[in-house]
Amino acid sequence: MSQRIAVIPGDGIGTEVTAAARTVLDTVCRRHGIELSYDEYDWSCERYLRAGSMMPADGLDVLRPYDAILLGAVGAPGVPDHVSLWGLLIPIRRAFRQYVNLRPVRVFEGVDSPVRDARAGEVDFVVVRENVEGEYSEIGGRLGRGHPEEMAVQESVFTRAGVSRIADYAFELARTRRRHVTSATKSNGIVHTMPFWDEVVTERAAAFPDVRWRSEHIDALAAKFVLQPGSFDVVVASNLFGDILSDLAAAVAGSIGIAPSGNLDPTRTYPSMFEPVHGSAPDIAGKGVANPVGAVWSAAMMLDHLGHPAAARDVLTAMEATLREESTRTRDLGGTADTREVTAALVDHVAG
Repeated sequence: MSQRIAVIPGDGIGTEVTAAARTVLDTVCRRHGIELSYDEYDWSCERYLRAGSMMPADGLDVLRPYDAILLGAVGAPGVPDHVSLWGLLIPIRRAFRQYVNLRPVRVFEGVDSPVRDARAGEVDFVVVRENVEGEYSEIGGRLGRGHPEEMAVQESVFTRAGVSRIADYAFELARTRRRHVTSATKSNGIVHTMPFWDEVVTERAAAFPDVRWRSEHIDALAAKFVLQPGSFDVVVASNLFGDILSDLAAAVAGSIGIAPSGNLDPTRTYPSMFEPVHGSAPDIAGKGVANPVGAVWSAAMMLDHLGHPAAARDVLTAMEATLREESTRTRDLGGTADTREVTAALVDHVAG
């Protein structure tokens, strides 16, 4: 039975890396006898400038029947980031209960990390970010706009259900890896939400006695990402902390250009969404030099989520091989290849 994928290339290099990911997907699916069908939607900042919205009013209803969503990138000069994000990504994440943002981090052979002690084979961890509540709530507002006493209020929202389910996901994931969880907090400075986070994570940890865990304040944790990146296995964090930590981790791994992510509904009631985290990069869009690896890795995560782990492993093996060689790495990784050449090399490896 064919699995249906909604493709949203988005803006800038999103269109280029999404095309590359689909080319690799087509090859690995043929090899494994997997049938995927695609429908592409032009929901983007370009559409916003043309039609006044990032997606149509019934966009969520259009996406609901799909098995997964593959997204390129969103963002363009002239459209404020809060418009592009709250007009597309965040409504999808929240309507489809994609409460896990999963970001794997690896240092690959051939990719030099700017961090001295971040070596290939030693840095391999996952950031599990709570994705639908926390600091990125919609509660708050502005008062007295334009006046000297102008103020802004932004409320954080942490629920027992929300913290429990993200903690459970992190501990269950750790059971499939090296059985160690690090929880990000700031309970020494944030007096209500972070002690609550700590209490709930502690309660949930009791159900996983076979998993070691510790709590780390976010400032110390950020330092340890740089100083001791090989010491982490699964890191669980709130929406804001997870957002910052995962981008820092991508830099430690050598380039945000290879960083993938999955926005997951673990219940599989709704479609999950997969996207590279590098953004639309308008400065290099259309030049054919974008790094497609982040999108390809995101596509591999999608395959795994859809129940095709062997195909996903083949894509990861191809990534490892191409990143190892200068001639099949893009320039942002010290290589000499362009987007097309990297994609062709990935296809060759996947095809066997």
